[in-house]
Amino acid sequence: MTAVEVRVLGPVAATADDVDRPLRKPRLREVLGLLVAGHGRTVTTGALVEDLWDGAAPAGAVGAVRTFVGELRRALEPQRAPRTPSQLVVTTPTGYALHLPEHAVDAWRVGAAAAAARAASPTAAAALLTDALAQWRGDAYEEFADRPWAHAERVRLAALRADLTERLADALLATGRAAEAVTLLDPHVAAHPWREDGWRLLATALHRAHRPADALDVLRRGRRTFADDLGLDPGPALVALEQEILDRREHTWSDAGLSALDRRGARARLEASPAVLSSLAVSGDLTTVRAQRLAAVAAAEQLDDPLLSARVIGGLEAPGVWTRSDDEDLARAVVAAAVRTLPRVAGSPHATARLLATIALEDRGTAAREPQAQEAEALARGLGDDRLLCLALSGRSMQRFGRAGLAGDRERIGAELVAAARRAESTTFEICGRIVRLQALCALDRLDEAAAEADAVDALAAAAERPLASTFTDWFRHGFADAPEPAAPAEMPGFSRGIVALSRLTRAVRAGADLPDGDLGPYAPWARPLLLARSGYRDEARRALATAPEPPHDLLLEATWVLLATVARELDEPAVGARAATVLRPAADERAAGSGVIDLGPVRRLLTP
Repeated sequence: MTAVEVRVLGPVAATADDVDRPLRKPRLREVLGLLVAGHGRTVTTGALVEDLWDGAAPAGAVGAVRTFVGELRRALEPQRAPRTPSQLVVTTPTGYALHLPEHAVDAWRVGAAAAAARAASPTAAAALLTDALAQWRGDAYEEFADRPWAHAERVRLAALRADLTERLADALLATGRAAEAVTLLDPHVAAHPWREDGWRLLATALHRAHRPADALDVLRRGRRTFADDLGLDPGPALVALEQEILDRREHTWSDAGLSALDRRGARARLEASPAVLSSLAVSGDLTTVRAQRLAAVAAAEQLDDPLLSARVIGGLEAPGVWTRSDDEDLARAVVAAAVRTLPRVAGSPHATARLLATIALEDRGTAAREPQAQEAEALARGLGDDRLLCLALSGRSMQRFGRAGLAGDRERIGAELVAAARRAESTTFEICGRIVRLQALCALDRLDEAAAEADAVDALAAAAERPLASTFTDWFRHGFADAPEPAAPAEMPGFSRGIVALSRLTRAVRAGADLPDGDLGPYAPWARPLLLARSGYRDEARRALATAPEPPHDLLLEATWVLLATVARELDEPAVGARAATVLRPAADERAAGSGVIDLGPVRRLLTP
C-alpha cells in the first residue's frame, strides 16, 4: 500500500512513498488543508463550500468540490485502480474525511508526541519534543494565513509550538543542558514576549549556565515588558526566581531531573505542592496543575522517602465528577507512581488510603478499581478521618459502574460524601458530592431533587469561587430544563470533547428529528451506526455496529448501550439487540441519563419487543 504523508506545518504538501505529489492548484491544497484540520472527522460538503468561497459560493460549487476531491484522490493515490473507492479521502454520508494514521500528518504527529512526552522521563521527553518541533517548516497553513477557516487552526498550532518549546526547555534543564536551553529560548522569548514561562525558563537556563547577571537582566526586561505593554506586575514565579538568583540559591521547583542531593529546600516545596496544586485545580487553573503535578511526583520519588511520595501522589484534593480523564497519559503515570509506592507504605494506613483513593480517582471509567476505592473507604472510616473519607468516597463514585443500574448506589455515595464534606468543612468535596447526587438523581428520574442539587452547587461555587462547577449545572439545565446550550470548557477536554455533538444527537433521537452530525470525539463508535442507518447507509451502519467496541463502564454506560440497542432494532440485528437488553435490564427502572448531561429517556422502552 502507498505510504502517504501530508504536511501543513509550513506549505501544504504531500508525498507518496517519499515522492512529492503534484498539488499545483491552490484549491487542491486548500481542500487538503481543510481535511487535515478536520483531524479524521467528517468535513461536510456544506462546510467545504462555505470555507472555500467564504460564504459566497457560485452556482455549481458542490460539483466543483467533488471535482477537487477527485483530483486530490488521484494525487494522493496514484496506484489506485479506476472506479475503486478511495482509502484516504473517504466519502461519508455528509461529506468527506481524511483517513490517515496519526503519524502520517505532521500536525497530528506533533500532538501525539506532545502527549507521549508528558509521561516520559526528561531525557526521553527532550528527544520527543525536539523531533516534534523539527516538524515545522514555517508557519502552519502559511499559504492560507488570510483565510477565515485557517485562523483557529493557525492560532492553536502556534500555541502548541510555543508550549512545546517551553516544555523542551524544561526537559533540557532537567537533564543538565542549560546552554542548549538558552539557545532555544532566546528567539522564543523575542517572538512571545507575553509568555511568562518563557522569561522564567530563559532566566533559569542562564543562571544554570553560570550567567547570573544575564539572568537578572532577562527578568528585569520581562518585568518592563509586563508593566509597559500589559500594565501588569510579574507573576510570583518570576519574583521568586529573581530573589533566589540574588540570594545565589538554585531554583529547582519544576526541575524533576535534579539529583536529590542538589535539592536545597526542595522537600519543603514538595510538602507544600499538594495544597498549592489542589487550590489551583479547584479555582480552574487545570493547565498549570497538569503541567506541574507529574514533575512534583517525579521529584518526590527521587528523594526516596515513600511517605513523602505518598503525600505528593495522593495529596491532590481535586475530586472527580466526570469519568473521562482530562489527561489520560498523566493519569496513567500517577497511577503507576501510586502502585510503585503502595508496598513501601504498608505500615501507614493513612498513606495507603490516600494512594488507593488516588488510584480509584485517576483510573476512572473502568470500574476496575472499585476494590481499591472500597479499601480506601474502610481505612478512612477506621481512622475517623472525614477528609480522607471524602477522597475515598469520591474515588468510589468514579468506580461504581460495574454494571448498568447502579444509580441508586451512586446517589447514596453522593449523599454520604456531602455529609462527610460538611463535617470536614470542605466546600470542594461538598460540591463534588452534590454533583454526584445530581447525576444519579437524573438516572432515577427524580429531576426536582436534581434541580435542587444544581441550585446548591451554584450557590457553593459562587461563594467559594469554583468556576468549573457550573459547567455541570449548566449542562444539566440544558439537558433537562431546555436552557440554552452552554459552552464546553476547553480546560476540561475529558468532558468537552464530543459532548456538544452527542448532546445534539441524543436530543434529536428523543425528539424523533433528523440526526445532526458533528465532532462526536470518543463517542463516535456508539453514535455513528445510528447516524449511518438514519442517513440510509444501512450496510455501512451494520458494519459500524458489528465493529463497535463494548461501551466503557462510565457515566454514559446506559446511554451508549441505548444508542446501540436503538440502531440494532432499526437494522433488525437481534444478536446485538439481545446483548444490549441483557446489559440494560438491571437499569429497567432508570433513565439513560446518569451523566446529568445526556438523556435518552426511560431504559424500559428498549427492553420490550
